Amino acid sequence: MTHYRNALSTLAATVLIASATFGASAQEKAAAPAPSDPNKVLATVNGQAITQGEVDQASNDLDPQFSRLPDEQRRLAALAALIDIKALATEGKAEKLDQTDEFKQRMAFLNDRALHNEYFKKEIVDKITDADIRARYDKEIAATPPQNEVRARHILVKTKEEAEAIIKKLDGGAKFEDLAKESSTDGSAAQGGDLGYFGQGQMVPEFEKAAFALEPGTYTKEPVQTQFGFHVIKVEDKRTQQPPAFDQVKDQVRSIIMRERYVDLVKKLRTELKVSYADPAIEKAMKQASGEETPAPAAPAGEAPKQ
Repeated sequence: MTHYRNALSTLAATVLIASATFGASAQEKAAAPAPSDPNKVLATVNGQAITQGEVDQASNDLDPQFSRLPDEQRRLAALAALIDIKALATEGKAEKLDQTDEFKQRMAFLNDRALHNEYFKKEIVDKITDADIRARYDKEIAATPPQNEVRARHILVKTKEEAEAIIKKLDGGAKFEDLAKESSTDGSAAQGGDLGYFGQGQMVPEFEKAAFALEPGTYTKEPVQTQFGFHVIKVEDKRTQQPPAFDQVKDQVRSIIMRERYVDLVKKLRTELKVSYADPAIEKAMKQASGEETPAPAAPAGEAPKQ
């Protein structure tokens, strides 16, 4: 699946999700089910109510280590965390920490990020259907021709003479894996030169041509020269890799669609909302970073760039 995983991973979704980390201690599981009324007050801290709705929200945002707790223990851990938060927040307010410019900037950012996430969910996440995912899979993955792959080992050395000497040892019955561990300068030496399975286009051309020409169990009778040195290559196996099943990559395909729609939405909104920059240098740098403007080539040494 190497070919397909690489294609999918290049379009991995980038989504900003607001999160909070709460410290809490696990409690013994209670027999009673969690109340369903979001307005029900579960505790107060210095007169400030903590409701079931707040606990439900905190429970969803707990550190991942709490996700394995039973529901009631998660709820109680969230309540304990909220009590701690309220207690410290009360003292922070008493010291007027919420009046500082830094705090106000932080709250403005958190507010914008939360709105960003809600709008992202409404306009993109909730609108991606199973039919969208299936159509994309059928078009770009299922329709992709099967990929020929080989599993090979190699021994990399600096000179042609060294490679020829290794081939003579192989002809004399030496084990390829042992020679790789003894002589190869490649990082795969510790694994007996094993490179695993690879498809076409993943190795330098000279190496690929030699490897795909071999039959399983055979090795090159002449050294193969590449930019890295001289190789002796042995093919262990050949196979035809079929596209992955829909269920294997459904979530990855969803992420591809999500990412693409997010990028399109941001481009549209940036145009409509007329983004501007106070500093022309920042504007130029932003356009270059986003690919809207190609940077000028560097001037040769001792020559000033043309204005």
